[in-house]
Amino acid sequence: MEKELTVVDSLYLEDNVRLARIFKALSHPARISIMNLLSHRDTCICNDIVKELPLAQSTVSQHLKELKDAGLIQGNITPPSVKYCINKENWSIAVSLIEKFLQ
Repeated sequence: MEKELTVVDSLYLEDNVRLARIFKALSHPARISIMNLLSHRDTCICNDIVKELPLAQSTVSQHLKELKDAGLIQGNITPPSVKYCINKENWSIAVSLIEKFLQ
């Protein structure tokens, strides 16, 4: 089946759209702090992040959702909580796109 093009697809290169999504996800200091925290741990639950950052649990959850929607992190459900970690494959792609952009 042929992929239907959207206005964004026809106006911008796919890598540029992906890069914009990455930058948008990283455009808040709390999300950068979360990524930094996760980069130093194998996994982390939301409550651990709340203990590290001066943010409410609901705020941290919203930031985690944005990072997850962008594909930068992933969450594994381990009842009763969700363990978050950096999505290494997507992070590697993000780093490559950012490096290419900065050259």
